[in-house]
Amino acid sequence: QVQLVESGGGLVQAGGSLRLSCAASGRTFSRFAMGWFRQAPGKEREFVAAISQSGGKTYYADSVKGRFTISRDNAKNTVYLQMNSLKPEDTAVYYCAADPLYRPFLSIATSEYDYWGQGTQVTVSS
Repeated sequence: QVQLVESGGGLVQAGGSLRLSCAASGRTFSRFAMGWFRQAPGKEREFVAAISQSGGKTYYADSVKGRFTISRDNAKNTVYLQMNSLKPEDTAVYYCAADPLYRPFLSIATSEYDYWGQGTQVTVSS
């Protein structure tokens, strides 16, 4: 079991940056692959980025590759999403999620993440 709490969202102008944090409870954080997803109004939740248990592997959606960076600090039970060069189309509620299974590849499917945070709003103005 793990509980996730996101923070760091807000309103930013296009071209700006934000860093999201997701703090996890419990002592088993390092056993989970972690992902960031987002959901815009009227749209389905979509994959943004994922990171392996050790942090050695990462994977990004094409739409954010080169602009967003996922990282984690297992000593602090926290995963981060650094978002640079933000665009209005990045506006969404951002969720972090935990995948308890060891997989050969990082998952982009919402169904494979068992634990979810409550989300944090990111709004990018043009």
